[in-house]
Amino acid sequence: MAYDYSDLVKQAKNWAENVVNENWLTEAEVHSLLNDDLKPAQALFDASEESPLVVAFLGGTGVGKSTLLNRLAAKNIAKTGVVRPTSKEVTLFHHADIHINQLPAGFPLEKIRVDKHFEEKNRRIIWMDMPDFDSTEQSNQRLVLDWLPHIDVLIYVVSPERYRDNKAWQLLLAEGGKHAWVFVLNQSDRAQAEQYDDFIQQLNKAGFNQPLVYQSCCIKEDIEASVDEFLALQSMMQKLATQKTIKQLAVRSDKVRKLELIQELNNQLNKLGKTDKQVKQLNDYWQGQWQNFELLLREALALPMQQLAQNYALNSTNLSKQSEHSLWDTWAQTRFMDSLDSLILQVDSLGLPVLPIKNSIEPIRSNIKTTIQDYTLLEVRKSLIKPGNKLQRAILKIAAIAEIILPISAMAWVMYQAFIHFYKSSLMENPQYLGADFAINSVVLIAIVWLFPYFLQKKLTPSLEKAASKGLKRGLEKSLQIIDRQVLSSIENYEVQRQHCQQQLVDIIESCQQEELDKGAGQESSELSRLLLP
Repeated sequence: MAYDYSDLVKQAKNWAENVVNENWLTEAEVHSLLNDDLKPAQALFDASEESPLVVAFLGGTGVGKSTLLNRLAAKNIAKTGVVRPTSKEVTLFHHADIHINQLPAGFPLEKIRVDKHFEEKNRRIIWMDMPDFDSTEQSNQRLVLDWLPHIDVLIYVVSPERYRDNKAWQLLLAEGGKHAWVFVLNQSDRAQAEQYDDFIQQLNKAGFNQPLVYQSCCIKEDIEASVDEFLALQSMMQKLATQKTIKQLAVRSDKVRKLELIQELNNQLNKLGKTDKQVKQLNDYWQGQWQNFELLLREALALPMQQLAQNYALNSTNLSKQSEHSLWDTWAQTRFMDSLDSLILQVDSLGLPVLPIKNSIEPIRSNIKTTIQDYTLLEVRKSLIKPGNKLQRAILKIAAIAEIILPISAMAWVMYQAFIHFYKSSLMENPQYLGADFAINSVVLIAIVWLFPYFLQKKLTPSLEKAASKGLKRGLEKSLQIIDRQVLSSIENYEVQRQHCQQQLVDIIESCQQEELDKGAGQESSELSRLLLP
C-alpha cells in the first residue's frame, strides 16, 4: 500500500508532538517535523478538473523575470525595475478557463496578482512571476517558499552579472529533486561565451546532466541581433503541459519528499539511541554504582544506627517520639543523589535522551528518606514486639513458668518430708527431731529452684537496643532493595518507552518506503529527464 505524503507528514508531526510532550526530544530537535518545512502542498485545483502545468520564473533582483513574463503576455502584467527587491508579489498569468480552487491558509492575498488570457496554446499552463528570492525582506522569501510545493517547473533566470548569486543557488540545491528545472541566461546581448560555459559547468556540478539552458534578450531592438531562444522556451513548456508529464512530475516530487522525510525521520531515530546494548550497559553501570553506594552506606551509617537503636530502646513504649538522631541524614542523601546524577550522566554519554529517565527517578530521589524511615520504623516495631530469637523466647517462657512452679514444688517437698518425719517420730518411744542440716538443705533447695529461673530470665532476656538495632538493619536492607528495584524498574520502563517511540518512527519510515506501481506515470521522457536531477 502506498501512503499519501500528507498523511505521512501528519503522522510524523503527531509523533514529534508526543515525544516533545513526553520529554524524549526537545522542540528544537524536532523543529523540522513540527514546522511547515515538510508541509505538503494544499490542492489548488478542483479534483474533477485536469491540473494545469504550473511554471514559475525564479531568480534574483534585476535578472529579468518580470520582463520575461510581460513578454510572454505581450503586455505589462508584472512590475519591472532595478530597485532591490523589485518583485514583491506573486503574479499569476493563466487561461480564463482555469479556476484556482483555493489558496493555502495564511497566504497574503494582497501580494497575489492574477491576469488571464484566452490563448489556446497556453491553455494548460499557469505562468508565475515569483518575488525576488535574494530579497532582504523575509516576507518575500517566505512567500517563495510557501508557493514552491505547488510549482511543477521552475525557470531559473540569471543574468550575465548574477548567474552565481548564492541565495537562489542554495534554493536550487535544496529544492532540486522536487521540481523540473529550466534555465534561462537572460540579457544574452550582454553575455560572453565564457559566462554561458561557466554557467553550464556550475549546473553540472549541481548534478544536472545536459541541462536545458536557454538564452534570451529582453531588449526589443536587440532581439534580432542577439541570441534569443525565448520562443523555444515557450514551445518546450507547451510541449510539457500534458497530463502524463504533470503526473510524472507529481509522482517524482512526492517520491523526493518522501525520501527527505525518511532522512529526517532516520535522524530523529538516531537521537533516541541506536542499539539495545546501550540500555544493558546502563543496567550494568547502575549495578556497579549501587554496590559501591551500599558498601559505603553501611560503613557510614553504623554510628547513626547505634544511636538511633539506643533511642528506640529508651522509648520502646512510644516509638513515635522523635529522636535527635536520624538514620538518613544529609550526607546519605547527598551520596544517593550523586549516584543518581552519575546514572543520568551515563545516559547522556551513551547518546540516549536524558529527560525521561531523569523525570522517572525524580520521585525516588525525593521519597528515599521517607522510604528509609517507614521501613526501618516498621521493622523496629516488629523487633521490639518479639525481641530475640525463637529459642530465646521459648526458654524465657519455660523459665517464667519454672520460677513459680519450682519454688512451690520445693517447698511442698520440704513440708512433706517434715510431716513424714514428724509422723514417724511420734510413733517412736524416743522421738527424733529434724536437725539443722535438714533446715539448711531445705532453705538451699528452695533458694536454688527459685533463683535458677530468675537468673535464666535475667541472662536470656534480649536487649531492646540489640533488637532495635537488628530491626534497623533489616529495615535498611529492605528499603535499599526496594529503592534498587525502583531504579532498575525505571530503567526498564525507560527502555520500553524508548523502543515504543522508535517503533512508531520505524513504522512511519516503512510506510514512506512502500510504493505502489503507478501505471499512469510511466517512464519519464528523455526531454523531461533533462529537466530533472538524477
